[in-house]
Amino acid sequence: MRGRCRTAWGRRAGARRGRPAVAVRVGAAAVMLGATAAVVPGQAAAAGEASGTPGPYAFADGAQSVEGARSTGDAAALKPGGAYKSSLPSSGKVSYRLELDAASNAYVSVTAVPSPGSTVSVIDGIKVSVQDAEGNTCSVDTASFGASRSPHPIAAWGRRETGRPLCQKAGAYFVTVERVDPEGEGSSPDTWDLELVALTEPRTAKAGATTAPEVWNSATPQPLQGESERRKGGAGFTRATPLDQGVWRDDIRPGQTLFYEVPVDWGQQVSVTADLGSSGSGVTGYTSDALHLALYNPARGQVADVGVGYDGGQKSGSLPPLPPVDHANRYAAAAQVSALRFAGSHYLVAHLAEDVADTFGDGPFALTLRVRVSGEPRGGPEYAGESEPKGVFEVSDQDREAAAQGVATGDDTAMRALAVGGIGTGSAVLVGLGVWTVVARRRNAA
Repeated sequence: MRGRCRTAWGRRAGARRGRPAVAVRVGAAAVMLGATAAVVPGQAAAAGEASGTPGPYAFADGAQSVEGARSTGDAAALKPGGAYKSSLPSSGKVSYRLELDAASNAYVSVTAVPSPGSTVSVIDGIKVSVQDAEGNTCSVDTASFGASRSPHPIAAWGRRETGRPLCQKAGAYFVTVERVDPEGEGSSPDTWDLELVALTEPRTAKAGATTAPEVWNSATPQPLQGESERRKGGAGFTRATPLDQGVWRDDIRPGQTLFYEVPVDWGQQVSVTADLGSSGSGVTGYTSDALHLALYNPARGQVADVGVGYDGGQKSGSLPPLPPVDHANRYAAAAQVSALRFAGSHYLVAHLAEDVADTFGDGPFALTLRVRVSGEPRGGPEYAGESEPKGVFEVSDQDREAAAQGVATGDDTAMRALAVGGIGTGSAVLVGLGVWTVVARRRNAA
């Protein structure tokens, strides 16, 4: 055990401060809520920060509980377009079943959430594999915690691609999840929560390229400059805060993970630089891989990541140069090119290692994200059907508006903030607000 008691999701950081009034913005309107107002989801990571405590992972609304089976013969079915909550024991595999046709590509993302107080080894994490009914392996992916050994939500994905030699038949497919290093040095034998989402991508109406583009601008882009604007990160994939191109500022505490989403259309390139501000404590020390930034595609498959060491002074790290989003990228040998295979909301996930607190205190620390989306959007492939959930592999006008405004769309968020905020008669005056609508999040179906 470490000499200092804390959890993966938070620690005490002094007395609770009074909660300020909260401004909820919908389109061009803003309504000031009183001191008892609820925090708007999409900025859910802020819910615990009044007391200096990073919030827990926010699972998808309405996620169905499902138990992973020890045998594939007992595996429960996952339906494309659905979201599920399950658990992963420290040893052994758990399996789930997909019933697929012969035409659609299918993706299953598994987000593992270590229990509070867990400890992990450098290579500990999750392994996700997909097999067909005959035992042929369709895909294998792993995700680990890295050198910081800081437990936090990590995601790996499984794929069944009809364009590959194996796994083309209709029928049952099995998704298997297991710990990578449960008995490794520093790993505790805890049960972890899992969030699973299943998606399908229809085949294209016309045959397209079967090799990845060979030429693209691979020059390292210059980090975007300019004054930063505050955007509070969310606490999960379905609570990710929308961002568009710009310089965005947030605060992050040791052990905390923040989620953002950036719409990236066909033909566009995304580049991101993360800056971590100095501690101001005057203390010397070093934490390797203190800040971890990862980019995930719309199916929550990891594209690329970067780790930033921290010695108390300001530090910066950038994702590697990435190609434009292209349907043909899936045929590339390099994983970070292959993952940029469809348009849609791409996720930025930032985690600050909990060990930062040992040397530099509980923070918060200034986090600046410099997000650049270059290139004009172009038409994508013509699909011969709909994805599940619908629209997940496209960028809509509503997505662009949400990214510009920084308001997470979905499930009448702002109206619920008023409903649960304790606003009585005369507590709030709504002026010039005729019709208050909130765009439904496409991916909430997932």
